[in-house]
Amino acid sequence: MLTALLAAALIQTAPAAPDMSWMAGYWLDCSNGREVSETWSDPRGGLSVGHAVTIEDGRPSFEVSHIGPTPQGFAYVAQPDGAPPTVFVLAESGPARAVFANAENDFPTRVVYERDGEALTARIEGEIDGQPRSMEWNFRAAPLNTRCPA
Repeated sequence: MLTALLAAALIQTAPAAPDMSWMAGYWLDCSNGREVSETWSDPRGGLSVGHAVTIEDGRPSFEVSHIGPTPQGFAYVAQPDGAPPTVFVLAESGPARAVFANAENDFPTRVVYERDGEALTARIEGEIDGQPRSMEWNFRAAPLNTRCPA
């Protein structure tokens, strides 16, 4: 009985999942000689599912990811090129910004998404060999399956 009461209290005090609907859509980055697209579903039951495809120097790569509840808390879970999942727990969020962190991961340790109008910025941050490093993608909203100009 006590366990049930404690569980009910935890459920009632658990913070609501942040509204991630601002990420939904098809996003395209044609900069730096590469083509990168990310597609994010609208949140359903607090879960958004995404995938990314990158074409660089004629070689494709991909990432499957989702944002939603996990045993570690509300998180971004990434699987680049089919690797095992890496969990980044929500560290901060706002109406059009979310920062996810995993201090135990080699690189990156932070994943940041931010939307400004029809632009979505994705940034990964961390250290490599003790030096701060980051990568950034500047996406524009586009119709589904739009490609970069040849």
